Amino acid sequence: MDHKNFEGILQMLVFWAEKLVFLAVPKTGTTALQGALAPRASLVVRHPPQLKHSPVARYKRFLQPMFAQGGGEPDMETFAIVRDPVDWLSSWYRYRHRDDLVGQPNSTRDISFDDFVVEYCKGKPAPFANVGSQAKFLTLGDKSVGVTHLYKYEAMPSALAFLCTRLGKDEITLKQKNVSPVMDVQLSVDVEARLRIKRAFEFDVWAQGRD
Repeated sequence: MDHKNFEGILQMLVFWAEKLVFLAVPKTGTTALQGALAPRASLVVRHPPQLKHSPVARYKRFLQPMFAQGGGEPDMETFAIVRDPVDWLSSWYRYRHRDDLVGQPNSTRDISFDDFVVEYCKGKPAPFANVGSQAKFLTLGDKSVGVTHLYKYEAMPSALAFLCTRLGKDEITLKQKNVSPVMDVQLSVDVEARLRIKRAFEFDVWAQGRD
């Protein structure tokens, strides 16, 4: 996962009394959501990146036992957002197209979206397309989804309704943060078909998110 670009932005939120942990998946709208909820959280994990961006498997192995020893529930519930893989990659592509990355290995300037996705499909993609995996972030060793409450980015109203109910809030107001540049990005039919074959697991996990 590209921790460097998100240093000081994404974080893990722990709601102790509500027995809920918010896991941060980059480029899923969580920056704005966490900005709204951080003041309400019992614990905000900002550092180190290996913890604040913890995939669910790492959370269950290291942090969950620590929380249990601290008097929390042995199995606190988790919450995360997952985004349609094509839309997620589009957001990464546009984010890395910004001016301050020009000339850097992870810049997508002068690279087409098709070429970006083709590179992403490789086993070891070049730096500009090395953006990690939502599926690996959200699943356990047996490839089962390890998040208790997984919502699709495309169903954000449902996710907000859940959080309002769980955290006892009347509403959650989101302010846009860390927004990718607006661009007309289209993926060709052939490349999308290749993506769906090469990274089928990404689509399988996204389909398991709640609408």
